[in-house]
Amino acid sequence: MSSPLVNETKRKFLPAAGHDLFLPLYDPVVSLLGGHRTRKELIRQANIKPDQQVLDLGCGTGTLMVLLKRQYPSVQVVGIDPDENALSRAKVKARRAAVSVQFDQGFADQLPYQDASFERVVSSFMFHHLEDGDREKTLKEVLRVLKPGGWFHLLDFTPHESDGFWDRLVNSHARLKDNSTPRILQLMQHAGFTKQAKLKDARMFLGLLQIAYFQGERNT
Repeated sequence: MSSPLVNETKRKFLPAAGHDLFLPLYDPVVSLLGGHRTRKELIRQANIKPDQQVLDLGCGTGTLMVLLKRQYPSVQVVGIDPDENALSRAKVKARRAAVSVQFDQGFADQLPYQDASFERVVSSFMFHHLEDGDREKTLKEVLRVLKPGGWFHLLDFTPHESDGFWDRLVNSHARLKDNSTPRILQLMQHAGFTKQAKLKDARMFLGLLQIAYFQGERNT
């Protein structure tokens, strides 16, 4: 696989914490919400084997990558994210954890890797950050870099189906509103995945935040 050349043209993106100012709070807040437990479940579902190559799409501050590498030391773990500030924190985190992983700066809809480079692509709490028009592009790129028989495992927030005050407040976020289970599965199908499915619903932060786990396979 190849490493990316950072595009000189600065594209806009939504940082992990919503704003660079809040980045130092991102890890403790996600931990408080239950992010560690949900990411461990994502790893379990991915069914990773020794010596596989795994891409963390939208790796942010690198928490999922460190968890992966600690659990599977022989796996090659690569993370990509457009946010250089988040990647700086991720590199420090990896050094402190004494794990060897690869961090690349780039965008999910323009992955700088060769075709069929990874057995697994995983992503946590990133997909809803994408503009609606970029989501299918991203999924097509994921499909391209997966090896035949490889799997994509996605964890993200999904809108609530009830109509309480908190639910209306969460669903008012435009990008989250478009992140429904039917929409995600439809996009995966259009991108060319097979066996696309929602594996599990769950809740975070005292049940106030709804999340879902998805998977899809590259068949050929």
